[in-house]
Amino acid sequence: MIQLLWNAPMHVAEAIASRRSIRAFTAEPVARRIVEDILSRAARAPSGGNLQPWRIYALLGEARDELVRRVAEARSQHPMGEPPEYHVYPPRLAEPWRTRRFRVGEAMYALLGIPREDKRARLEHFARNWEFFGAPVGLIVTIDRGMQPGQWADVGMFLQNVMLLAREHGLHSCAQEAWAVWHGLLRDYLSIPESEMVFCGLALGHADDTAPVNTLVSERAPLADFAVFCEHP
Repeated sequence: MIQLLWNAPMHVAEAIASRRSIRAFTAEPVARRIVEDILSRAARAPSGGNLQPWRIYALLGEARDELVRRVAEARSQHPMGEPPEYHVYPPRLAEPWRTRRFRVGEAMYALLGIPREDKRARLEHFARNWEFFGAPVGLIVTIDRGMQPGQWADVGMFLQNVMLLAREHGLHSCAQEAWAVWHGLLRDYLSIPESEMVFCGLALGHADDTAPVNTLVSERAPLADFAVFCEHP
């Protein structure tokens, strides 16, 4: 039986409201037992047929640092990695989704003080994904190639659990599909079998409250834009 480690109570609504994508972490370590607790409890996520299709490679300490080093070395030959094995975004992103993506990107770079014309600085900040934005814990998430869209949704629910449980421990996170471009390197380093596809990474640690980029709270569409209530035939 898994022993659950409960910290100070936090309402689910509070965890949801305070969760955001953190792009600057402190070096304060996170104990392995906390990572194990978060992952164990996150596995209560629903999945069709109870398939539980997620697989997690958790990197801490020297293992995390070595991965960051290997990516930095590989970038000298392949600055942006290799094409991912799936489309992170649709090839022709339509509205309103195109504008939403544009607006959040512009808001983030404004906080960083990087103008639109400074492409190099923007790319260098993006490359901080591959340092887990300084977080001491990095998770690499894979899914079996035989799985279908329904199981990808299940992995998403598992990841949401991880991010909300992190808040209960006073931690923050950042889900990172940017790691999909290093699937070959990850496969070699972590001995990931060919039967698994690299989906994303996730940075986990303590937010750097002095970093302006961490003040970003992305917009959300109003309820009327995405919900349809049907009360009568």
